[in-house]
Amino acid sequence: MSEGITGTDVLFVLLGAILVFTMHAGFAFLEVGTVRRKNQVNALVKIIADFGISTISYFFVGYAVAYGVDFLVSAAVLSGEADAEGYAFSSNGYDLVKFFFLLTFAAAIPAIISGGIAERAKFWPQLIATAILTALVYPFFEGLIWNGNLGLQTYIEEIFGVGFHDFAGSIVVHAVGGWIALGAILHLGAREGRYTKDGRVNGIPPSNIPFLALGSWILCIGWFGFNVMSAQTIGGISGLVAMNSLMAMVGGIIAALFVGKNDPGFVHNGALAGLVAVCAGSDIMHPIGALLTGGVAGALFVVAFTYCQNILKIDDVLGVWPLHGLCGLWGGIAAGIFGLESLGGLGGVSFMAQLTVSLLGCVYALIAGFLVYGLLKMVSGIRLSEEDEFIGADLSIHKIGAYPEQDLR
Repeated sequence: MSEGITGTDVLFVLLGAILVFTMHAGFAFLEVGTVRRKNQVNALVKIIADFGISTISYFFVGYAVAYGVDFLVSAAVLSGEADAEGYAFSSNGYDLVKFFFLLTFAAAIPAIISGGIAERAKFWPQLIATAILTALVYPFFEGLIWNGNLGLQTYIEEIFGVGFHDFAGSIVVHAVGGWIALGAILHLGAREGRYTKDGRVNGIPPSNIPFLALGSWILCIGWFGFNVMSAQTIGGISGLVAMNSLMAMVGGIIAALFVGKNDPGFVHNGALAGLVAVCAGSDIMHPIGALLTGGVAGALFVVAFTYCQNILKIDDVLGVWPLHGLCGLWGGIAAGIFGLESLGGLGGVSFMAQLTVSLLGCVYALIAGFLVYGLLKMVSGIRLSEEDEFIGADLSIHKIGAYPEQDLR
């Protein structure tokens, strides 16, 4: 590590980790407000249990896969107070808070998937999937892009003149999570009663709009840690990232407001769509470019969610494939458009590099999702029984509902 690492950098990254950790409460309440009352407890338990499993998997395996670093040395070495052959941890425990920060990104993968498979997925097979995804699948791709593993970035630079740019994870986190989720959703199938035999769609409205809105607000607030603090040092912080995140969020809100015809679910998810899309190029776009990126993402989410549910008959409960998968893909590509100097950006990007790697990342994630959930489906099954699904995941899995006093009446 650089000798310039200071206690201020440690605090900076720690605060970023805390903000992104807070986003997991946003994931939880977004799901709680969207699913039916009989599945609200399950949503809360899934998100926090997934975070626990993700931490163990990423600590013992995933971080080493991505960055070649493990923590199986003394605390003196980890804190930088002592040296050990083959280890070079910086002073003040900077590497430890960096792990915490990047862990919150890794744990976002199962949190994203949770919303798509809600209301009919078995609990323990999902935790097994979380362990596999955060130990191997996500870290492998993370290392390719953010650590230069296997020379992929060098190869891309040789072909296109510059490497692939993903400052805060439109592709690495969001698109990967969204496309893995699509594989899981297709294996699970639709919820009972969602679609009739004659092709009609039975609407299942959100159970609690205030909870849904709260989830969106928490995610929006935490996202400024997700994006701005991806600089990982106080010296690298940029107000441009904060401004671009703000503009993209607003663009997503306004586009979803009009295209979604005032629907509160679309409006609150439109903010998230804009933030998903701007992650990749938030450090290089002009604010107007970020506004347009977010606006396209907000409209894309509304159109894709509606098409996915009503035409393709894919029962993605929270719309995580349109929101994270498609808007993340758009964000990776948009960095290669609005990041160009000719469009007011800082440059250093290639449209073809962005398009190529963004598509490759989505294909990788979709295949991984099919394989992981397909294997679990064969070994243990991944879907609740028809009876348990009818009762609801709260009572069938956790033996208590979100409103136990009302259940006793």
